[in-house]
Amino acid sequence: MSTLKAKTRLALLITVSLLVASGAVLFFAAGGQAAWKFKQQGCLDCHKDFGKKYLPMKDLHPGVKDDKCEDCHLRHGLIPKLLLKDIGNDLCLKCHEPKSLGLDKKHIHSALTMGGKCTSCHDPHGSDHSQLLKADGNGLCYQCHKKAEFEKKDVHPVIASQGCSACHLPHSSDQPDLLKGGESKLCVSCHDSSKGSFRKEHGGYPVEKSSCTMCHNPHSSSNPDLLKTSVHNPVENAECSMCHVPAGSAKPFDVTKKGSELCYQCHDKQQLTAGGTVEHKPFEQGACLSCHNPHASENGKLLLKNGNRLCLSCHKSMATPVSDNHAPVQSKTGCLSCHQPHASKNDNLLVQKGEALCYSCHAKEKEALKAKYQHFPFNSGMCTSCHDPHGSNLPYIFKGRMDDVCYSCHTDAREKFAKNIVHQPVSIASCNSCHSPHGSDNKDILKAEGSKLCVQCHSGFMKPAAQDGSTHPPFKEGMCLTCHDPHASNLTGMLVERQDKICFQCHSDISTGISNGTSVHQPVKDGLCTKCHSPHKSKLQNLLLAQSPDLCLSCHKAILARIKGPHVHPPATGDCLRCHKPHFSDKPSLVAAKSLQELCGSCHNLTDNAFAKAHIGISASVMDCTSCHEPHGSKSKDLFKDVVHPPFEGGMCEQCHIVVKK
Repeated sequence: MSTLKAKTRLALLITVSLLVASGAVLFFAAGGQAAWKFKQQGCLDCHKDFGKKYLPMKDLHPGVKDDKCEDCHLRHGLIPKLLLKDIGNDLCLKCHEPKSLGLDKKHIHSALTMGGKCTSCHDPHGSDHSQLLKADGNGLCYQCHKKAEFEKKDVHPVIASQGCSACHLPHSSDQPDLLKGGESKLCVSCHDSSKGSFRKEHGGYPVEKSSCTMCHNPHSSSNPDLLKTSVHNPVENAECSMCHVPAGSAKPFDVTKKGSELCYQCHDKQQLTAGGTVEHKPFEQGACLSCHNPHASENGKLLLKNGNRLCLSCHKSMATPVSDNHAPVQSKTGCLSCHQPHASKNDNLLVQKGEALCYSCHAKEKEALKAKYQHFPFNSGMCTSCHDPHGSNLPYIFKGRMDDVCYSCHTDAREKFAKNIVHQPVSIASCNSCHSPHGSDNKDILKAEGSKLCVQCHSGFMKPAAQDGSTHPPFKEGMCLTCHDPHASNLTGMLVERQDKICFQCHSDISTGISNGTSVHQPVKDGLCTKCHSPHKSKLQNLLLAQSPDLCLSCHKAILARIKGPHVHPPATGDCLRCHKPHFSDKPSLVAAKSLQELCGSCHNLTDNAFAKAHIGISASVMDCTSCHEPHGSKSKDLFKDVVHPPFEGGMCEQCHIVVKK
């Protein structure tokens, strides 16, 4: 009954709570709503520094002026760049119609293309200059265009008075270079071509029908009359008739002769060839205008383009960028450091023949010609057999990977070096780690002789052994190649042959002993001398890797287990060579004595009464001690084998054996 009352009270309490909560919700949803509404703030309430900077400016973007930041920006965000409603110029073009900016025209300002942005020239918020420009007049253009090019000694007056916008449009044009109109038409809008002074300066030729910029720089020049840096003499002296038909002709710009015949009226061909018989193809074909402008140029010698750019306009394969350029190619003289422009006595228009040209810079390399041994391509002047004369993506401007270049002559080497174990310099294509590429006083053009070469990399390893240690004579005498192949091998350690074959060349006594021996140490039988010996040096005598018995027990694990047992044969914990020979023996188990009895008898008195009693008087000469005893260790104090005949275990040998005394 009491439980029912408690449940009733709990239900009543929950009902009242829900009614109170519902009332509160209704209150706040109705009369109390105003108390919970967020008050919206303007952007400038937070961005006060922005307001101080931009609001006083003369020209404000409408979005800033009318406090409509959200025309361009999102209200929320963590990173300012992500607050914009669109990316780059696409945001501007939402309001500024592309057609109104002329973006449908043939030529568009690179600031609007090629990754450029409207904000390169315009401030998106405000400016003290018209059109929200970041700078006034030419100063804006000079942000990208080098000022020095437009303010030389003689400046076009219109630039000084009206600025760049006198001739150029800011966004786009149907004319090249964003000009406001056709080039000649634009020029004669200021320069009256009908005036006598104009006609006189141009030799009476109707130049207004041609391109003014063939001779004049439209911005500024170091020469009078805005003539370009390099001017053809007839142009400079207004003697156009030296090349062209008279000004009054029907076609006044026609020339009196064609091709190089016209040029050779003034220029001596013999002087240009200087005795050279190998002619540059355009020169040979009389196509002077392939390289030269006949009137004027901003480049020296009336060249159409500056430096290497002219050459690369035909030799396009040379234009591919490389990581390691030949220094002359990158120098001020560029291609002309090595090549003649018109003709040469040498192939490929070279200024000097073959290696003589290379040595004009690389005098140090020439010294290698004095070396005792010289690389054949080097002493034959075949520098380009290995090197690309222009540049390469490889060190030393090599024509290919160093090993591939070497294999192009050393054809057998590629297959010969394709082994399981390859010397690191060979594997990383670094032949010049060991060999001098040009010449050396050492055979095989090695950089050093014998071990002096090896020590350059293996210096730590090749330090002398400890004073009380031992050193392998070939190693000590620097005879590395007695054992090792310098390039590659299919054998561990890059050995020239199996270990035993190499070792037996000197240690022939061991080879003979093995063939005649009854028992042979397994590592010796397997030809693995380095199981026990260091091939180079050791802190121990006889080049041993460790002292006995540790060295032996590293392989003989079963014996190690026995000598850890309760009863150990004392010699087993000492020097194994007290009982065994290390390589071979004419007795079983590498025994180091004429017989087993002699070996055991060196410690045990085989003739005393105690021995006779223990062995029921059987003569030691007919015994095999190891038939009953373990030679290294046992559970038995008498070193008996683990499994023995029960009568033997009880010391009752007489049950089986009859000993006849003689």
